[in-house]
Amino acid sequence: MPHLPTQDYPTLLHAKRERLQALLAPFNAPELAVFASPTQHFRMRAEFRIWHEGDELYHVMFDAERGERYRVDSFPVASQLINAMMTALLPELKAEDVLRRKLFQIDYLSTLSGQIAVSLLYHKPLSDEWVRAARELKVRLQAQGFEVQLIGRARKQKICLDHDWVDETLTVNGRALHYRQIENSFTQPNAAMNIHMLQWAQHCTQGEQGDLLELYCGNGNFSIALAGNFERVLATEIAKSSVHAAQHNLQANGIDNVRIIRMSAQEVTQALNGERTFNRLQGVDLRDYRCHTVLVDPPRAGLDDATLEMVSHYPQILYISCNPHTLVENLKTLCQTHRIAQAALFDQFPYTDHIETGVWLVQRD
Repeated sequence: MPHLPTQDYPTLLHAKRERLQALLAPFNAPELAVFASPTQHFRMRAEFRIWHEGDELYHVMFDAERGERYRVDSFPVASQLINAMMTALLPELKAEDVLRRKLFQIDYLSTLSGQIAVSLLYHKPLSDEWVRAARELKVRLQAQGFEVQLIGRARKQKICLDHDWVDETLTVNGRALHYRQIENSFTQPNAAMNIHMLQWAQHCTQGEQGDLLELYCGNGNFSIALAGNFERVLATEIAKSSVHAAQHNLQANGIDNVRIIRMSAQEVTQALNGERTFNRLQGVDLRDYRCHTVLVDPPRAGLDDATLEMVSHYPQILYISCNPHTLVENLKTLCQTHRIAQAALFDQFPYTDHIETGVWLVQRD
């Protein structure tokens, strides 16, 4: 893997800023707050295909456009913990036929707190022999100082040694926030940038009144950081594993004013509009919440039309976007009733064209 062009990073970041400022110009957006990433070791997740060549075994990545395969012995994009684990793990796998045979992919999930989960993916059933060898592997890795969880995956199989999560701690505006992160579930990939996002969101919503409605809450990433700025938070998420993690995270952080409901954004919109009733809302009176602010962090497709219409009726909207082009399409509607009071660029993925954006929208007088 070639070295990262760290010397070019300021120029690349400036180009992103210019592109985003131009996209937001039609909406009279204020000057962007720009949050730079660490120039290396910023990604807390990574996945690699595994290439078998005789007795050799190594990580590879593919360039789909060029149709080329690259051997990866080190990966400066990923955290130092992932790089250390990559170096330690492969010799251990090579030495055990039951662990290396039919292995086709390894996924890594690391944390700033020093914990790492390693998922080994196979084109074969996982036997009792594999479990014994994997347990011995875990002991050897722990003896090398790794606080590691090992997960084996095969078709219709998932074996955890001992569980499928890691616990992360982020310091946000001087407060330690604790997050359980589930293997194979979404988490923010750039931990340093996630801290900037949470601090920016806290700043935008400081002093707000009433309750917060949050759509797409994931493992409670924003819910936990923003709970102190609101009387109550009603947060929604459709992925079951993320809901379970969010419930754990609320308890771990001693937060008692957040309610998580397992519903999609579309279902919440239908419930709020009185179009449908849901058993999952038993014991929850949506009319009891006084939500003056809504937080949305949608997928790349942006907000669907019904959710966009619903969101436009809230006095304040905090919109976190992973796709500036669908954000712009949504802003064409939202800026008919709101103005952009603050805007930010979060460089989640340095050295790529990807732009993560935050906009704080306030209802026009």
